[in-house]
Amino acid sequence: MDNQEITAITKMVLEVMQQKRETLGSGFLVPVGVSARHVHLTQEHVEILFGTGYELTKKKELMGGQFASNETVTIVGLKLRAIENVRVLGPVRSKSQVEISATDALRLGVKAPIRESGCTQGSAPIAVVGPKGALYLQEGCIIAKRHIHMTPKDATVAGVHDGDVVSVKVDNERGTVFNHVQIRVDDQFTLEMHIDTDEANAAKISSGDCIRIIC
Repeated sequence: MDNQEITAITKMVLEVMQQKRETLGSGFLVPVGVSARHVHLTQEHVEILFGTGYELTKKKELMGGQFASNETVTIVGLKLRAIENVRVLGPVRSKSQVEISATDALRLGVKAPIRESGCTQGSAPIAVVGPKGALYLQEGCIIAKRHIHMTPKDATVAGVHDGDVVSVKVDNERGTVFNHVQIRVDDQFTLEMHIDTDEANAAKISSGDCIRIIC
């Protein structure tokens, strides 16, 4: 490597560092996506709920190859309290999971823990009812931990890494600060912070609004 190449690489690194400082000086901006209650299912459970050989049908594309399906189910808590028309997200997974808000948990009478998606061991039991059948999950009902999806490039600019935990601020009349926000990095992600309906209502924030990473 000659001096000219070293100079060019050094210049590129300094430009990235300057961009990072400028971005973080005002706080790295991230759009918000408000996540309503929803269900992830295995193929086996899809067929129990909707019929043998049934496959989920796509309603709306989501990030990372996921989609909101046309199918909905009813979820039922331990005290036979139910919430109808809960959207199923696809594609099918290796383990079924129900994601609700804290308000939903109170309504259903379940003690759903705050967990990262996919971490269902020891979580709350829940029943799921479809048009062709029903199933009972011994565990799988959680309140999703708030998190930010971003690409590796976004993470570099923001100065964060996959698995980091940050705080963010909502710059509106509520002026809310959310702590314990997990960073999730993947090439297929779109930059977006996911919070549930309880968090959005409390902070008076809607999908498409922006927050700032402050630390």
